[in-house]
Amino acid sequence: MGLRKKSAKKRIKTSAKRQARNLKVKEGIKKALKVAEKAIIKNASEAKDLVKKAISLLDKASQKGIVHHNKTARKKSRLLKKLNKSAK
Repeated sequence: MGLRKKSAKKRIKTSAKRQARNLKVKEGIKKALKVAEKAIIKNASEAKDLVKKAISLLDKASQKGIVHHNKTARKKSRLLKKLNKSAK
């Protein structure tokens, strides 16, 4: 451990911080998607609002580079497809 350079030590610390922050964002997205899907299944009145919130979280994560933009597009598409299907 004594052989590591100062910059390498800093890299380890900063990457650990980023990893923790990114994990928190991803967990938030997963929770929001689950809540939105449950609301859609139950035909809840607040389903649209929950879907909007989930999409907003996905977009923010995509902009920051936490989630790949294609994954974001896929998740949004599938969620909106479910919402529209339940509305009929």
